[in-house]
Amino acid sequence: MASSQGVLGVGSVTDEIIGYRREIADLEKRIKNRRLQILGLCLTPAILVSVILLWAGLKVFVWLHGDTPSAVNGICFAAVIVLGLATVVQFYAEFQDETWEDSGTSIRELKLEISLVEERHVLEIRQRTPPPQDRQASYKEKLPVEVTRLRRESTHYRRLHLLMQWILFFSSAGVSAVTAWYDAPQPAKGVLIGLGFVVTVVTAATGYFKPRERAFNLQQTADSIQQHATALELGIAPYNAPEEAVNLELFATTVESLRAEQRMREQQLDQPQQGQQQVI
Repeated sequence: MASSQGVLGVGSVTDEIIGYRREIADLEKRIKNRRLQILGLCLTPAILVSVILLWAGLKVFVWLHGDTPSAVNGICFAAVIVLGLATVVQFYAEFQDETWEDSGTSIRELKLEISLVEERHVLEIRQRTPPPQDRQASYKEKLPVEVTRLRRESTHYRRLHLLMQWILFFSSAGVSAVTAWYDAPQPAKGVLIGLGFVVTVVTAATGYFKPRERAFNLQQTADSIQQHATALELGIAPYNAPEEAVNLELFATTVESLRAEQRMREQQLDQPQQGQQQVI
């Protein structure tokens, strides 16, 4: 009976903590939606006024002594109607309707609310902190998500590097081809200038952002974490101690060291070349 009560107590605590996290996620979503709502309330009328001024400016400065083309009038009139309706609908939803969940609420109030929820969440966690072995076991279960994230970012940077390289290849080949085909008259000069600009930008971006190095570091960290997780799961060295608590502690320490090394490598990549040499 006592055991079942203990299980129920743990379950209720877990549900309460999960409830806090869901509330925080919901508030973050509401803040994002509220920002979009405020952006629409401010931006739509501004665009409407800009279109009206543009329409009037075209009439005054371009077609002052003639009729404005019907196509221009039609486009401007349609834009004014659409933007006007959008402005009316947004202001109605903000001040007269309850369609928007947080209509009339400032982002500052939502941020204050999420801060209070996070504070209650932290206090709840502190009051019911599990023992270190349970936290280490939970840490082990969370690692697959971290490994997946590292590999996804590695794939992203690898694809970005390949895209940059292909753009660089085609642009460099295009410069040579245009130079050989034309004797640098117009419009060949414009094409050469554009291709040379692309080559310069892609080369500079590749050297600055270093997507290849970032992809390699992320993949290396993910593989190392996966290797240690497999060793812990199979009970092989260095995680072959008789006590499970010792293995979990060593595993958590090793993985945190790998993640710290990954963060250090990212910081080194963000430094200028001279700064990297000094760090190394």
